[in-house]
Amino acid sequence: MAKIAFILLTHKDPEGIIAQAERLTSTGDFVAIHFDARASQADYARLRAALQTNPAVTFARKRHKCGWGEWSLVAATLEAVRAALTAFPQATHVYMLSGDCMQIKTAEYAHRFLDAEDADYIECFDFYASDWIKTGFKEERLAYRHWFNERTQKTLFYTSVDWQRRLGLTRRVPADLQMMIGSQWWCLRRSTIEAVLDFVARRRDVMRFFRTTWIPDETFFQTIVPHLVPETEIRRRTLTFLMFTDYGMPVTFYNDHYDLLVSQDYLFARKISPDALALKDRLGVLWEQRGVSFTVSNEGRALFNFLTGRGREGRRFAPRFWEREASLGRDRTLLLVACKKWHVAKRLVEQVRQQAGLAAVEYIFNEDGGLPDLGGIERSVEKRNRHRRALLRMLFEYHGTDRLVLCLDPAAIDLMRDFATDKCTLRVLEIACDFTDAYLIGHARRVGLAGETTPPEVLDRLLPTIRNDLRHESDQMRDAGFPVFLRMRQCDSPEVNAAPLAAFLGIAPDLAHRIAATDYLFVD
Repeated sequence: MAKIAFILLTHKDPEGIIAQAERLTSTGDFVAIHFDARASQADYARLRAALQTNPAVTFARKRHKCGWGEWSLVAATLEAVRAALTAFPQATHVYMLSGDCMQIKTAEYAHRFLDAEDADYIECFDFYASDWIKTGFKEERLAYRHWFNERTQKTLFYTSVDWQRRLGLTRRVPADLQMMIGSQWWCLRRSTIEAVLDFVARRRDVMRFFRTTWIPDETFFQTIVPHLVPETEIRRRTLTFLMFTDYGMPVTFYNDHYDLLVSQDYLFARKISPDALALKDRLGVLWEQRGVSFTVSNEGRALFNFLTGRGREGRRFAPRFWEREASLGRDRTLLLVACKKWHVAKRLVEQVRQQAGLAAVEYIFNEDGGLPDLGGIERSVEKRNRHRRALLRMLFEYHGTDRLVLCLDPAAIDLMRDFATDKCTLRVLEIACDFTDAYLIGHARRVGLAGETTPPEVLDRLLPTIRNDLRHESDQMRDAGFPVFLRMRQCDSPEVNAAPLAAFLGIAPDLAHRIAATDYLFVD
């Protein structure tokens, strides 16, 4: 009978990982865990302590700091795979999972499924001929070398690609490989994964190539497996049910999707909402049950495509099931920086990115640009405001984070109040600036209250009104009753400002002081 070694790539939610590992091993299978080296050391210690007595659980010997789109994700997978093969000689299959995956069948069903065919399950489609990539770079993923992360080092990433393009510094794919692409959520036989590890040890040229390939977790195994395994032994599909919205982001499943999920022709599903506690409970109980029969209708993708193809008209038939839940997520923290002087907020969040490593976006509800390709939702300020929560959910996903810093103009009090009603954790930091008459006159001209030829006497009457308006915006924020509201002030010293900044970001006081002490922070 099939015995599965599950590879769990995780970076958060230790309690959820512990529960998943205990559940998956309760039926005779195994788990190998890679916990991101960027994540909390306390969380990792909690994982090790809780699972150290479970002989069916092992951990990757080396932990990598993982970044979306980087080689580090493949390196982490290889570490966990090596640990699994060493610790569990009885395992017949290796199955890739993330912390957002859950089983949608019983273990009994999964074992029978894998026993039925001697095959590998992995998406692998021709990289150049298929339409698997919907948006963003395609040939550029392979043609150029990528040393920087597009999400955290955007300027360096695109500058590097631009210079390689200008200088004609393209590279060739290893001559004997046909490049393939597909989902990173695969299930491979032990013999196949052993052959992959042997290939990796022999082919240093292939390893060098993939180390600087963009998003290699969608091409590495997908290329090597069909290179090593006969076509007749590969099923070009994943056993994990996942879908993408028309904005190119993964569909999230909620409490009312149990019947939909268990009727799909898959063993696991991704992504399950952190808030879908009832769904998690039902699926968790399901795994250990015996004698359960499943009616597989497999209509999930067809239903999704039917409604998506009709755009908003689809709402006449039924609400889009992937959009029913509008929350950003109970386990996420939205950090709002409210500042009238946009350049001050932008300087602050740039330091937060560089020194604290937090994901941050600037005045995306006021200014065009500044966002990656999210399938179209990002194209106009109007559309961003209309789909504000959907946009932020995508940005959390895009940056692979549970904490996101967002700059807002203090006038956007309605946006702040809306986010305050969400299930996420909200913190608001006001940066209270000093405003000279010259600055206010410039502000009046920028917003159309005054022009270059406006008489001085008109400006003299206008300035008190503008000052009162700015004071009113500040008072509105303080009176809104936000669960966490903190203030930095231009007139205060870095020592004073470090305390609210540390509380706002959840960082150490000395790091907050370094950020608050940025010498040009408040310079006009």
